[in-house]
Amino acid sequence: MKLEIFGFIDESINRMNENKDKYRIANRELRAFFLNLFSEEDFFLNIHSRVKTTESLREKILRNNFYLKYRTPDKMFEELSDLLGVRIECRFIEDEEKVFMALSDLFTIEGENGFFTSELNDRIYLKLDEEQPQYQRNGFEIYKIDGYCVYDGEKYNFELQIKSMVNVFWGDIDHRILYKNYNYMLTESFLKDMMHSIRDNLALIDRQLMVVYDHINNMDASVAVHNSQQLSSVLSKSIHDIYMHRTREELGFVVDFKNTTDVIVNYLLMKDQNGGMPNYGTNFLNLLNKLNEVEKDEICFDCYLQFETDPVFNDNYTRSIGNKLLSAINNDFRWNLFFRIIFDLQEGTNTEKFESFVLFLRYRFSEGINVLLNESMIDDELKSKISHYTIETIVERFCRDVEIDFIDNHNIQKINSIVKTYISRINDYDDWTKNKDKVRELIINYKCE
Repeated sequence: MKLEIFGFIDESINRMNENKDKYRIANRELRAFFLNLFSEEDFFLNIHSRVKTTESLREKILRNNFYLKYRTPDKMFEELSDLLGVRIECRFIEDEEKVFMALSDLFTIEGENGFFTSELNDRIYLKLDEEQPQYQRNGFEIYKIDGYCVYDGEKYNFELQIKSMVNVFWGDIDHRILYKNYNYMLTESFLKDMMHSIRDNLALIDRQLMVVYDHINNMDASVAVHNSQQLSSVLSKSIHDIYMHRTREELGFVVDFKNTTDVIVNYLLMKDQNGGMPNYGTNFLNLLNKLNEVEKDEICFDCYLQFETDPVFNDNYTRSIGNKLLSAINNDFRWNLFFRIIFDLQEGTNTEKFESFVLFLRYRFSEGINVLLNESMIDDELKSKISHYTIETIVERFCRDVEIDFIDNHNIQKINSIVKTYISRINDYDDWTKNKDKVRELIINYKCE
């Protein structure tokens, strides 16, 4: 015969499973609300949300003697403060207060028992009458706010946490090493001192990252170019190392894709500029944060990459490039890995990300040519003819073999060098007529190095 507490646990888990679809919908609504609220803020990094797992619920009931505290599972669920969980991630420790103050400024409509709601969504409530940040059992501070949302006439409790990058990392350490480790005793002062030392070092790292961020964003244009190249190199190496390790771990072999990770970084940093001046500090931290998530996630290297809808292309160039890449993406492992990395690190649907990269590739094929033409004294009409002819030839050469090496920095520079040699000889239409066949021949017959 089972102890009554285990009957209580089984009944609670059954109740959770019966309502899991409702919990997931409420959880998605919470995530979407807070994501829309902070997505444009420069201190914001990410939103994580979750529904409490049955394993976590079982452990919490046992750890906190909920069987003795609540007469029924229904009563327990009414009081369970972290049935749903939302974590707002920001850059630095000092940004945590900015997030909290932004919430306080928005949630100003007072409800009952210290809960407040907002004009943006009157079904989401936060308890803002408590001192923040709170102190945890381990003695460290955390921004942790109780809340609830109303969905389909029912009330669902959630816990909202605000954490900087280093505090996300610290939370993982604390939860996995201390909270989950039943052999660890709080009376072991040596371990407590060691954990305090680790926490102090993380706070130092936070301050150092903030100094780097401020320095990057305040540097002048000449220094910016040099530093952006350094940041690109760091990101490229990080991407390469993470995915090289994961491919070796999952597939048992290693693929050399160092040159193509440089292209990925160029694309992601350019994409994040949004038509304005590049914010290298923010972009760098955002990509580091995404890489940190990828390192924890499962990656299926032998799975097909899927698209939500058929990609749409703007012109003949992007149509040719896009269709060739679509034919290669699930047949050529290097292309598959290349786009898998982009899909992992960029926001949006796979279709949107694919369309965006095809546009980038068209720009990549044309950028160097157009710079050369802009520096020449040729008339504008002839410049346009040369540009279209040359880009069309480059696209044709790429589409012939769809080699991934063709798009790396070295080979693009070599092609630009070929074109530059002949453009320097052109002063008028007759010169172009004499040289254009040779330009085409050299591009079409170009072999990747």
